[in-house]
Amino acid sequence: MISRLWHGYTTPENADLYEAVVTKEVIPGIMAMRIPGFERIELFRRPTDREVEFITVMWFDDLDAVKRFVGEEYEIAHVPQNARDVLARFDVRSQHYEVRLTDRADRHVSEG
Repeated sequence: MISRLWHGYTTPENADLYEAVVTKEVIPGIMAMRIPGFERIELFRRPTDREVEFITVMWFDDLDAVKRFVGEEYEIAHVPQNARDVLARFDVRSQHYEVRLTDRADRHVSEG
């Protein structure tokens, strides 16, 4: 499994607008692509002193699935223009991590 991480930053004034663009346009557009090997996407939001940070985490079966999403130069960030319009700055490259372990707390509950 591969996890694709990306960071974008908005002004506090644009944070709600950016979130709306991502949740109502960008993510539905990605889902509509029906990419073989794409599992899910998560959106995180965190205010800082001067801006609002957003992180997207996408989950893929393997790097081939990532390439089906964005092409051979898979590290280049996928940031549609309507999202760019409300971002103050963003990562031009996404980071990819091989997922080595996932676990869940509910698996460790005593049955005794």
